Amino acid sequence: MCSHDRHARVSDDHSASRTGASARTDSDSAWDDGLIARRVTEETVAQHATVVEARPSHPQAVPELAYDGALRSRLEALRELVGLSRTRLDSRTLAEAGRVLDEATARRRLSGQHTVVAIAGATGSGKSQLFNALAGVNISETGVRRPTTAAPIACSWSDGAASLIDRLGIPGRLRRRPVQSVEAEAQLRGLVLVDLPDHDSAAVQHREQVDRVLALVDAVIWVVDPEKYADAVLHERYLRPMAGHAEVMFVVLNQIDRLPGEATEQVLDDLRRLLDEDGIVLGEYGEPGATVLALSALTGDGLGELREALGQFVGERGAPARRIAADVDAAGWRLRSVYATGRRTGLSEQARDEFAARLAEAVGATAAGEAAERAWLRNANRACGTPWLRLWRWYEDRFEPSTGRLPSRSPVDEEVTARQRVEQAVRTLADRASAGLPAPWGQAVREAAVRGAQGLPEALDELAARAGLPPGRPPRPGWWPAAVFAQASMTILQVIGGLWLLGQIIGVTSPNLGVPVLLMVAGIIGGPLVEWSCRMAARGPARRYGLEAERRLREASAGCGRARVLDPVAAELLRYREVREQYGRVMGVAAR
Repeated sequence: MCSHDRHARVSDDHSASRTGASARTDSDSAWDDGLIARRVTEETVAQHATVVEARPSHPQAVPELAYDGALRSRLEALRELVGLSRTRLDSRTLAEAGRVLDEATARRRLSGQHTVVAIAGATGSGKSQLFNALAGVNISETGVRRPTTAAPIACSWSDGAASLIDRLGIPGRLRRRPVQSVEAEAQLRGLVLVDLPDHDSAAVQHREQVDRVLALVDAVIWVVDPEKYADAVLHERYLRPMAGHAEVMFVVLNQIDRLPGEATEQVLDDLRRLLDEDGIVLGEYGEPGATVLALSALTGDGLGELREALGQFVGERGAPARRIAADVDAAGWRLRSVYATGRRTGLSEQARDEFAARLAEAVGATAAGEAAERAWLRNANRACGTPWLRLWRWYEDRFEPSTGRLPSRSPVDEEVTARQRVEQAVRTLADRASAGLPAPWGQAVREAAVRGAQGLPEALDELAARAGLPPGRPPRPGWWPAAVFAQASMTILQVIGGLWLLGQIIGVTSPNLGVPVLLMVAGIIGGPLVEWSCRMAARGPARRYGLEAERRLREASAGCGRARVLDPVAAELLRYREVREQYGRVMGVAAR
């Protein structure tokens, strides 16, 4: 076909597209030649075929992107992690993780047969020139006016990528098809190339578009030139933060035609050094990592190597999943400080026991047990003591308040001291439970402990009253009746001996001092001896009775502290362990 006929065909297509432009919006998924038709000169048209894609009558169904099992598991863990953390972390902390989940879901629903690659670079780096060279036609505007690229332009090497480009927000008038030979087009089949505005543009909206699209594409080609390859803006704002995305990154040194002799290798070596300082792993010797190439978009030197590398990269169909995996890694590392500290966390049994001991001390469990022991001994002495001693103690009881049966109510100052002990016990427990936890979870543990401590002193007082000694006298062992009978016998002997002697004195009975004196001495000595024996025998039961009272009070106070403080704190610690396990799944390692 002659040049004039081809030109006429393109002009007719362009006229038809302008006629239907008013009926379409920029968000249409159909291709539009718009800008290129106005910029392609007659000479260019004579050299290249049309860049307008034939509109299919029916949209083609393309298979969705499929994630492998490991990536699906990590995404599920991240979703679970975000859900468990919403009540503990603010929305800004979880924003990046939520964005990654949303983008992963959105990308999975789109074509798995296409790979979206963005070309990014600074002003004057020649990225648009490289874009045109890969497409085989001047699609993106180049020139000395800066900035030249005002909006992202997309070029697809195969059909079915409209939904992917819609996701990038690129209107139909900025979507193109390459002009290639059949072999060249087959080499890059599945590629969607996006030319971005300059990342260092003076126009703020241009930089915002760069940041927005970079967060959505599957891979990126960074184009640098010999003058600005070490630019701090490029390395600090983009390359260093994206170091984890090295496997979906190309770094291309353009304009090598301007470098004399061996200068290209020297600049490449220095570029690799800078990338290494940025933490970017280089894909050398077959290892996964960023691909570093040198070329000249103007002369075509090295362009074939980039095209071959891109063809292999796109043909693997793995870039979208690797990009999502890298995004998950980046989101996980940003959240590391709120999920993992590398320190041992949790409450030890020793800390729990010490907390229970402090509460028991606050309610006076030891004093209550000692009081119970004294009460048991007092009851034993009253039951087994001599009548004369019991009479004396009755006289003392009339003028002194009885103590020992139940602990008397504490004075105001003792109540204040007990409250302070409870508060101190709760603070100590909270500090130990939150030790080693990230700040948000440590704060949650302390808040749970403080909430549980509200009303705890009053609850302990009520428990102490209910768990104290039962009303009435302490229980008596089986040998007490025999001891009481023996003591009564000693008293009877004393009475009989005394009456006998009295009868002899007044002459009622015949004189015989031996027997009554012996009876009286036996009663006088036997009574204290029985009392002493009973006291020795009562020590064991009294001690057990006191320990049992102390145990009941300790268990009651420990149960109250466990229900009000330990259980809420343990629930927060369990929640943290759950999110830490999920975080370990997200990062693909065991949680620490």
